[in-house]
Amino acid sequence: MKTWIKITLIALILHGACTDKSQKNTKTLNNEEMEKQAKQEIETILAKYEEVLNTSNATAAVALYTQDGVFMPSNAPSARGSENIQAAYEFVFSNIQLNIKFFIDEIVIDQDIAYAVTGSKGTTLIHASGETVPEENRELFVFEIENGKWKIARYMFNKTNSTL
Repeated sequence: MKTWIKITLIALILHGACTDKSQKNTKTLNNEEMEKQAKQEIETILAKYEEVLNTSNATAAVALYTQDGVFMPSNAPSARGSENIQAAYEFVFSNIQLNIKFFIDEIVIDQDIAYAVTGSKGTTLIHASGETVPEENRELFVFEIENGKWKIARYMFNKTNSTL
């Protein structure tokens, strides 16, 4: 009888250990799938943002941001909130026409917040002079989930020069 009790206890312990490991593996798999899906969603937002810049669409730019988002352009004041972001993009697009391509260096996700480090390269048409000049930037995007969707919460960039 004692042997039977010992065998039963050992079997229960082993079953519990295996079940716990199986649950951890399932959680890890679910987390990996969720992170993969989130990265794909963020890559889609970055592709839309590239299109927005290249088509000078201020309204579409604002739609990619959270309600309290912040746009921090190089050598210009920050714009906080949808109304100010709209005005900032309208000002930018009234002065220049971008033709750029984004390159994603990394995307890091931690639950409902993420960041992306990107670079962009192309040209800028300056409306005032009609001159087209090289355009090259490095960017930092911070994303948050708002109403179940990833949105840009913060965005800043600065000019780079690959010949340095």
